[in-house]
Amino acid sequence: MPKALIVDDERLMREQVRGRLAKVWPELDIVGEAENGQRALEEAEALAPDLIFLDIRMPGMSGLEVARRLTGDCHVVFITAYDQHAIEAFDHGAVDYLLKPVEEERLARTVTRLKERLAAPPPAIDGLLEKLAASLKIDLKPARLQWIKAQIGVNLRLIPVEEIVFFHAEDKYTRVFTATAEALIKKPIKELVDELDPQRFWQIHRATIVNAKEIGGVSRDVRERLMVSFKNRPEKLEVSRSFTHLFKQM
Repeated sequence: MPKALIVDDERLMREQVRGRLAKVWPELDIVGEAENGQRALEEAEALAPDLIFLDIRMPGMSGLEVARRLTGDCHVVFITAYDQHAIEAFDHGAVDYLLKPVEEERLARTVTRLKERLAAPPPAIDGLLEKLAASLKIDLKPARLQWIKAQIGVNLRLIPVEEIVFFHAEDKYTRVFTATAEALIKKPIKELVDELDPQRFWQIHRATIVNAKEIGGVSRDVRERLMVSFKNRPEKLEVSRSFTHLFKQM
């Protein structure tokens, strides 16, 4: 049974989509709803839907940004007010759209296509998203990690990135440190550098990334190496020469 998530900042629109889906696709399991982009990402992470009905324009994070972060994870149907440029940008591609208000007949046609597409993995839609963003004059921000999947003992935990104090590479793994715990992930430091927000997370060594907000101080050791200490961790970590410029104002 396929699972779906409905995302729209208007409660009445979410109710309308849910009600009409119940009529044209009664076996569809609507596992959740979200009223904004951040909540949509959290729900998608927790519920792993097969498809998402996603409003394009929402306060804060747009539907395009949400879709970019979820590309390859689920099939996307955009919900939009009529916009000729946006509709032309879809260009009969692998992503469908619904116009507000959602009409039952149009939704039924969308459902028929979705049933066919669910047999294949979700397509990459980065090119379409760039095209839509340009047409609608929406700033499509780079996708940034919001959560880290990490192994803590025998349990798999989702750690919000704001809770992480620093990352440190160890052999084929990266060790994740929060204020109260440690965990291992398989994602290398090089990938993390590209996926984390550079305003929040600073690489201070080829093997280390730190949360700038968690830095408690910077000092020199007896060998004149620049060392970073933290507000909520006892470790002191070396800053390599390539990254000392980050601390010139401190």
